[in-house]
Amino acid sequence: MTIIANPIYDAVFKFLMEDKKVAKILLSALLKKEIIDLEMRRHEYTSMEQTRISLFRIDFSAKIRESDGSEHLVLIELQKTWLITETLRFRQYLGTQYLNKENMIEEKNEHGQRRTYGLPIISIYILGHPLGDLTEPVVYVRRSYLDYDDHPLPAPDPFIESLTHDSIIVQIPFLTGRTRNRLERLLSVFDQEYRQPDSEHYLEINDEHMDEEVKYVVHRLLKAAAAPAVRRAMEIEDEILSEIEDRDTTIMLKNKVIEEKEQMIEQKEQMIEQKEQMIEQKEQMIEQKEQMIEQKEQMIEQKEQMIEQNKQVIEQNKQVIEQKEQVIEQKEQVIEQKEQMIRSMVKMLCNNGASINEISEQLGIPMEQIKQYIDS
Repeated sequence: MTIIANPIYDAVFKFLMEDKKVAKILLSALLKKEIIDLEMRRHEYTSMEQTRISLFRIDFSAKIRESDGSEHLVLIELQKTWLITETLRFRQYLGTQYLNKENMIEEKNEHGQRRTYGLPIISIYILGHPLGDLTEPVVYVRRSYLDYDDHPLPAPDPFIESLTHDSIIVQIPFLTGRTRNRLERLLSVFDQEYRQPDSEHYLEINDEHMDEEVKYVVHRLLKAAAAPAVRRAMEIEDEILSEIEDRDTTIMLKNKVIEEKEQMIEQKEQMIEQKEQMIEQKEQMIEQKEQMIEQKEQMIEQKEQMIEQNKQVIEQNKQVIEQKEQVIEQKEQVIEQKEQMIRSMVKMLCNNGASINEISEQLGIPMEQIKQYIDS
């Protein structure tokens, strides 16, 4: 068994990749292409500060040989993090590569014209945390040149190569027990299952039956474990990560309080909304009642008008009846006067010796009525 420094630590990873042979071995295995020449760029970005760790980044320029024997230059952007880092930060770092004028090259096209293009970029992300639902330890994202019908197109174009890139994502949590190929055997030195129980700084691995390439990488990590500067750097990273965990715990608790308050506010807003709806409903009911009252008042007013009209009609009818009664009374008086005249005439004719029959013929009155006048 061999004790090696844990390459998940930035200081160890930097120490590992500063060895040109190790870098060529790991990167060629990741790219699955032969690396003819490799140079670390003069800028290497580390996340280690006094208050935070974001991610670790190293850039390489490499000449690679394709399977058809052709050779070309590429820019390899290697980023490593063992925390769940925002995608925005990866995009920002990638954006700096597209903006960097040092990543531009000048070439002649088939017509002899000189054109300036960006170096093809290959992004490699070594993650200490899993992605969403992908469980493969290594994920390749490659561009394809296709026509409208999805038919492959011929050789890549420098212009398109300048604007797009391939990516390789390594998920360290899924490396456990994976030694199916050259790459997985090399990446086994990142397997966190080999951590020592009493220290996360070191891995205890079995170096028997290892490939020569893996042994060389292990030997480099063995040197890192013995380097005082690397050991101290790992301790500093632990201190910083402890601060981050404390900070994250505080943030988590504050976020929980904020979330609870937001829930309370949301509940209150819902209650207010419900009350406003109730008030609106009551206002609608009041408005409806007012409309009903107004309609009833209009009906009452109409009824009062009808009553008044009826009163006027009754009054008019009374006047008509009264007038008719006066006419009747007048007619009765006329009739009474006529009867008195007839009675007087009957009496006068009777006194003059006229018979009832003669009186009846003379006056045109029935004899029975004449008898009544005589008797009265």
